[in-house]
Amino acid sequence: MRKGLKPKQQLRAIAGVASLSFKAAPAAVIFKLFGSLLSAIFPIATTFFAAKTTTELAVAFGGDAGAKDRVILYVIITAVLGLCMTVWSSLDNLVQAKMRYVVDMKVSNQMSEHFLSLDFWRYDDKETIDLYDRALKFSQFFSYIFDRIATIISNLISAITAVAALILVNWFLALFVFVALLPGVFVQFRLSRQQVRHWNENVEVRRKLNLLEWMITQPRFISELRLYNLAKHFLAQRTELKDKDELKRIEIERKTLPLTLLSDGIASTAEISSLLWIALQVVAGKQPIGQFLYVQQMVSRALSSTSTLVSTISNIDEDIANLFDYEQFMRLPVRRESDRQITKPVQEIRFNDVSFHYPGKDNDVLKHISMTIRRGDCIAVVGENGAGKSTFVKLLTGLYKPTAGRVTLDGKDVDVIDIQSWHSQLGVLQQEIVAFDFATARDNVRFGDIEGEESDERVTKALREAEAEDFIKKLPKGVDSYVNNWMEDDDGVKGSELSGGQWQRLTLARNFYRSAPIVILDEPTSAIDALAESRIFKRLFTEKDRTIIAVSHRLSTIRKADCIYMFKDGKIVESGSAAELIKQRGHFFSLFESQIDG
Repeated sequence: MRKGLKPKQQLRAIAGVASLSFKAAPAAVIFKLFGSLLSAIFPIATTFFAAKTTTELAVAFGGDAGAKDRVILYVIITAVLGLCMTVWSSLDNLVQAKMRYVVDMKVSNQMSEHFLSLDFWRYDDKETIDLYDRALKFSQFFSYIFDRIATIISNLISAITAVAALILVNWFLALFVFVALLPGVFVQFRLSRQQVRHWNENVEVRRKLNLLEWMITQPRFISELRLYNLAKHFLAQRTELKDKDELKRIEIERKTLPLTLLSDGIASTAEISSLLWIALQVVAGKQPIGQFLYVQQMVSRALSSTSTLVSTISNIDEDIANLFDYEQFMRLPVRRESDRQITKPVQEIRFNDVSFHYPGKDNDVLKHISMTIRRGDCIAVVGENGAGKSTFVKLLTGLYKPTAGRVTLDGKDVDVIDIQSWHSQLGVLQQEIVAFDFATARDNVRFGDIEGEESDERVTKALREAEAEDFIKKLPKGVDSYVNNWMEDDDGVKGSELSGGQWQRLTLARNFYRSAPIVILDEPTSAIDALAESRIFKRLFTEKDRTIIAVSHRLSTIRKADCIYMFKDGKIVESGSAAELIKQRGHFFSLFESQIDG
């Protein structure tokens, strides 16, 4: 668990935020820092001349003819300062809006790009995801963190200047006000530390709460929630999680309340005492009348600036603490790039005595797997759930590296080849459908080859091959319709919801549109009727220029494969054609017995 930051760490973190901001938008940062200085000085200067005006008014009332000109001068200066503050505020708002956009986009894009470039095993690593969650919070509020840092700088200057300005009246008064500020600073920092500690202790609670709240707002889950009467249960669970987080935070503030009231009382006593002292000084003729306004404003500004300063530091403490998580996350190594490009279709894929276990686990999921897949082969991988089939696909695609043995492409290890050039050779359709709900049917198909030249003919051909053309034509705008009933186009035409089987055909069309030389199908047609599936795979298995690797539990899908590999407990226990494996009456026969005719 990360503890609260020490003062040196806070300063380093603030410098880090400023450095990142400056790299993203240097002119805006300079403008903001200059603005912080002006925001602190303008009010004090205005108060100074307002006090001068009050004094000269009293002098003029006493019959001094020369005081009139001084009154006019001070009024003009005060008005000009007020106008400058107004103009500056408008300019500052405009520049900061632009700065927030530029900085947010740069920091967010850098983090997203880094996240998508990590070694694949990290997406299954809890420590990495915890770190990512904290770093993501920092990146999402980065520009606002810098705004608050500017507020800290402005209020620090304002508080120091206000106390220093009191020295011009009486040095003991300045010291008295300064000492009165310290209890509030202590209480606020103590509360801040407790809140940061609470935040770090409840990362898991908030993650669970966020997932739960997201799920109960998704229409596709509503039927499950109602059928199993889970709605009230999940709402109660949400309340319980919020209590652990929010109520505990409020309880921390409640326990600190007596100290907060005491520090506020000391500050108020100091303000009243200062005003009584200066009032008596004015009445006794020891100070000009304008000094009352001057002291009242300076004491008030010192107290309010210090309160805002400490409050802002307290609120930002957690955010700048997350900078260290952000920096740590950005230092995580990404997949090593390689200049070994695949420029032509792979002729041979070989698993050579491959074993694999997931990071942090001891049990091998794959054990001594050896096979050779040549261009144009149609192979199938079968086995019970948990046999290692999907893990085999992850190693084949280079998402994971073997813990023992080698996976080679034309004799070269997958992990030394440029992974993007390898992925460009693949068309992969997995069990979990990737539905781009925000896009049209056309875009969902076209995303299969986003870098290629867009072609209506290619889209139509891909939909036809995936047996998706008929239902796409029935959509309100055909292939240009949104495939989510929450979406609406510029003409006000709402999208349509697709069934599971229709989504599978649409994602198949994306694969056909890609026209990759190697097609990997990991249980992709579970929601498609058997006849349509049979026609689709018949079409695939007869295209001899493609290499087909199919993972399926349907005999009708894999019957025409050149070779079937039977996985059991992470090992290949049988291999051969469907007819050969059925004749053996071994593991394959037992798995598919209910689907074997006769």
